[in-house]
Amino acid sequence: MEAITYYSTNLKAPSVSFRDALLKGQAPDKGLYMPSRIPALTDGELKAFASMTYPEIAYSVLSAFLKEEVPAHSLRTLVEDAYDYPVPLEHVLDRKYVMRLDQGPTASFKDFAARMMGRLMNYFLEQEERELFILTATSGDTGSAIANAFYGLDNIRVLILFPETEVTSRQRKQMTTLGKNVDVVAIDGKFDDCQAMVKRAFADPELEHLNLSSANSINIGRLLPQAVYYFYAWSQLRKEADEQATFVVPSGNFGDMMGGMIAWRMGLPVHNMVIAVNENDEFPAFLQTGAYEKIEPSRNCLSSAMNVGHPSNLARLVALYGGMMDETGHIHKAADMEAMRRDLRSFSVTDDRTKATIAEAWKTHKLLLEPHGAVGWAGLTDTLNACGDHADHLYVVLETAHPAKFPEQIREILGFDPALPPSLKGLEEQKENYSLMEHKYGDFRDYLLKTS
Repeated sequence: MEAITYYSTNLKAPSVSFRDALLKGQAPDKGLYMPSRIPALTDGELKAFASMTYPEIAYSVLSAFLKEEVPAHSLRTLVEDAYDYPVPLEHVLDRKYVMRLDQGPTASFKDFAARMMGRLMNYFLEQEERELFILTATSGDTGSAIANAFYGLDNIRVLILFPETEVTSRQRKQMTTLGKNVDVVAIDGKFDDCQAMVKRAFADPELEHLNLSSANSINIGRLLPQAVYYFYAWSQLRKEADEQATFVVPSGNFGDMMGGMIAWRMGLPVHNMVIAVNENDEFPAFLQTGAYEKIEPSRNCLSSAMNVGHPSNLARLVALYGGMMDETGHIHKAADMEAMRRDLRSFSVTDDRTKATIAEAWKTHKLLLEPHGAVGWAGLTDTLNACGDHADHLYVVLETAHPAKFPEQIREILGFDPALPPSLKGLEEQKENYSLMEHKYGDFRDYLLKTS
């Protein structure tokens, strides 16, 4: 079968290999890389997942894309090294579950993508004996996951930008207490300002000599590993080999959701995907009307990692449904909105409802959620209200961060501090080191040139 290549969603750049897409991060025409085809897994392969470990499923899913570029023994080693922590599937009631993606080294779902991407990048860079400069914008958990995944690698330098007032103390300290090859800059703006400066730097000819790449979910190397945990949840919870599941995904930049969409196109039995967002409700409005309008500036909500007024990965979703959206959000070719509405539901959850959901989930089910997971659980409630509550249907809600990363909110709502996971213990005493900067691209470019 024809090898998988990766094209730009802006359709103005040459197709490349996975290695090149991974190391470039963003296409030169400012588009995002998408696979030329999405490989389908067989019924036999899907059935076999029920008896496999997480690393074994990760190998099967990723090798469908990478077998032409990464030898089998190397890929097995990488996935076994990346995924050495549990993935709890917490039963709540009936066939409703919460998949806790918060047991990795930074207590965030971003660990799943960042650790695999870092290992793949390091694999290719060691082969080529060259270095890379990673630029990443974060609204919370991405930065700490990337910092941890790349920390101490000799051939990779990392610079992380975050909105100064929109991350929690623990999220910030997970980035700013490392040092070595990890630098961190706080921007006096929004996540979208950070992301815009990173994207502009990638397209800046004056910075071409820096070998810049991205570790945000705009990088296809982040996206593919995120397909794996959808297969894992389904394989552990299904009753029948062809049983369909509904996944509820709290969403910001839409990378997590796109991992699920890729899994679906690979053959995962999915009934539909529910995209739960906070008060940044540009996508529910788009799904309803077909007209897309960014939210500028993005709205600051409790679920800080989802404070995104223009999700980068929306361009990939539009491409998946036959349309074309550029990096600014302008739609050049309409997607198949009828098909999108058939497959997807989307709900916006206010901060007040987020708090109420945290309180109600704990009171009713002893289910401990942080703000992002609460948005997801509220999205499940909205789904049940809209479609009916079918007790025998499989629902999986993604919990994307550990509640201990949001102690102030949990303390205010529930009256106690959540227990710290091992990855967060001792963090408060560590010394921080980071810079402050206005959200002016010229200043950012000067900083890159001066410190490179």
